Amino acid sequence: MADIRFDSKVAIVTGAGGGLGRQHALELARRGAKVLVNDLGGSMDGSGGSSEAAKNVVAEIKALGGEAIANGSSVTDDAGVELMIKDAMDAWGRIDILVANAGVLRDKSFSKMTIADFEFVLGVHLMGSVKPTKAVWEIMKAQNYGRIVVTTSSTGLYGNFGQTNYGAAKLSLVGFMNSLKIEGQKNNIHVNTISPVAATRMTENLMPPEILARLAPEYVTPGVVYLCSEDAPTGVILTAGAGAFAMARIFETEGVYLGEDGLSVEEVRDHWAQISDEAGQQHYFAGGEQGQKFFRKMAGG
Repeated sequence: MADIRFDSKVAIVTGAGGGLGRQHALELARRGAKVLVNDLGGSMDGSGGSSEAAKNVVAEIKALGGEAIANGSSVTDDAGVELMIKDAMDAWGRIDILVANAGVLRDKSFSKMTIADFEFVLGVHLMGSVKPTKAVWEIMKAQNYGRIVVTTSSTGLYGNFGQTNYGAAKLSLVGFMNSLKIEGQKNNIHVNTISPVAATRMTENLMPPEILARLAPEYVTPGVVYLCSEDAPTGVILTAGAGAFAMARIFETEGVYLGEDGLSVEEVRDHWAQISDEAGQQHYFAGGEQGQKFFRKMAGG
């Protein structure tokens, strides 16, 4: 099969001044994409800011013979996001790919976490993905083509101590993807999610050096770049780390119909084994499929 190429495509990668975003931007450029490298250049907790990191990645891309521009906008700032899109459109006249990678951490146990810390992390991860996506959506619809990758986490999928804010933000992006994949179908816009395990500024203090060496960001990027390609699926949660790839899914058990007459708390308790029985569980593409199951059970099916 032919190599995956992006010669006529324009990509925006947020948080691309280092770590995962830098690798995504470099690989897209190596394969022919024109890349807008976005990075605020702030510290891990979101303070500060400079576009110097983005400029350095642009220099790397140009050294490879690629084409790129830097943008230092915050993904949470409406005017900044508008400028990001304007920069790409002024330079190349289209936007085919958005990789929403920018993120921050403010880890604390829930008892010690402030509401401000919770709202800030939610704002960067959720709204920092929603705002760029909203800004490119009509462009992609008009082109009848688009590939969007948002970034979730195992913390969002499964939980982690001290990361209630991060976990809530990251799982919210799965919900965002699940509806957007449906809305994008008729305009050939595919929306997917990557759940990476990688050695970056956000994980360097969480694991020993010998493990971090095997979790280089470049071992995640091939999965992200595939999700940016014309052949990409839609509505997928791809997990990746150390060269391993898997798919995460939400499943629902078949459950049991308890009827409406005499329904009680005790009925739920007494049928819990059937409610939670994994035999025959299914993954649904759209929420209406759950409703269809309940209607079938009401009808005796």
